[in-house]
Amino acid sequence: MRLDKMLSNLKYGSRKTISKIAKEGIITVNDQVIKDASMHIDPKTDTVCIGGETVHFKENITLMMHKRQGVLSARKDDLALTVIDDLDPVHQRYDLHIAGRLDKDAEGLLILTSDGKLLHDIISPNKSVYKTYEVITKEKEPDIARFNRPMLLQDGKGEPYQIAPPKIIAQNDQKTTIAIKEGKFHQVKNMFKEINSEVLFLKRIAIGNLILPTDLHPGMSKELTQKEIDLIFKK
Repeated sequence: MRLDKMLSNLKYGSRKTISKIAKEGIITVNDQVIKDASMHIDPKTDTVCIGGETVHFKENITLMMHKRQGVLSARKDDLALTVIDDLDPVHQRYDLHIAGRLDKDAEGLLILTSDGKLLHDIISPNKSVYKTYEVITKEKEPDIARFNRPMLLQDGKGEPYQIAPPKIIAQNDQKTTIAIKEGKFHQVKNMFKEINSEVLFLKRIAIGNLILPTDLHPGMSKELTQKEIDLIFKK
């Protein structure tokens, strides 16, 4: 891979900017000053530094985040904090996409990835990846049996769709644990609204069989291993 391409992908600047920085003598590869940014390197074995700062690069990276309440599931917003703002600066340099958003007032498991195929597989209805939520309602023990009968909701574009039967995992007083297949626009809230129940608190605790760790606190994130990624699709 060309050095300027790698650094540009990591948002250190345009290729023209990277070329200028290189000529200033502040880029090193394996401790050697490199003034030609068009040189080819191997990101897996070569150590690249800019001004003494080590550059971290991976072809693809996938993160698990415990999204906190009050931040947007978006890559950028001019008025509000986003989940990207909560990431480590090293991870902010990657072109990350959100695999299944959460409402601003919701919290829980969020997956961010630079892997386009993985992104598609997680959000594709054909893959049947269920998302599990803990729901606190204003009412005690709402009539969740209603979810197993046909129910039409509207997606973010106002188009009607019929929900797939959810998995009812547990119900106790005001707390319901439920897994849904689609995860469309405000789906969980809209489902409970249809049974005349108001959602007070919503937390996603699992995507597939990947479970949000109890020690990953709101606002924190960590890189996923391939073994952990495989849990998403494990039946």
